[in-house]
Amino acid sequence: MPFNESLLPQAPSLLPPLGRPTTQTDLVASSMREAILSGRLAADEVLVERRIAEQLGVSKTPVREALIQLSNSGLVTATRNRGVRVRRMTRADARHVYEQRILLEPWATAQSIRSGRIDVSAAEWLCEQGSTHLAAEDWTAMALANRQFHRALYSPCSNPLVVATLDAMQDLTALATLNVFWEIRMTAGAEHEEHREMLRLAGAGKADETAQLMHSHISHSLERIAADEPANRT
Repeated sequence: MPFNESLLPQAPSLLPPLGRPTTQTDLVASSMREAILSGRLAADEVLVERRIAEQLGVSKTPVREALIQLSNSGLVTATRNRGVRVRRMTRADARHVYEQRILLEPWATAQSIRSGRIDVSAAEWLCEQGSTHLAAEDWTAMALANRQFHRALYSPCSNPLVVATLDAMQDLTALATLNVFWEIRMTAGAEHEEHREMLRLAGAGKADETAQLMHSHISHSLERIAADEPANRT
């Protein structure tokens, strides 16, 4: 019988796989994203490429490319006559985001758990980052860490179209959390505890239970939006 090298046990890789390199465009987009979510760049503010380039000490090219990234994620809007502006997030916008998330994210999370591909240690680290930001009352950093925690649960699912759709709503979810749910300080602790419970259930391989909690977690936000929309006010 001929020797088949592929039958030998494979040694683990000595080097982890390389991540996507961080470009100057990525750094500019990250800086602008944090400024928008923190409110330093206000809703409807016009974003001028030249001015931003001067402030960040870069050329206009990475700024232009970063604005395209942020436009694709929904944080800025571009019009032919009014230029690029910071998006003004309404409660209707937030409702549309959460309605889509509640349809996709519980299913994707359950699929990820069943696949066995969730990196529990990475999710634990992101959850702990959330704890740190909660204690410091750094709401912008917490919103971003929360989005990454959710991504750690849903992204290993087997449907790349679902993952891409949920990824596209990451920035809008963070913007809704910070700019629409003004009562974030009252609910952040309870929502973080739900994250801890999701992590425990996911680590135990309980796909259905995690999906049910995820559905409830997102539906709470939808209920808060509905309760405060103009048609429901007394």
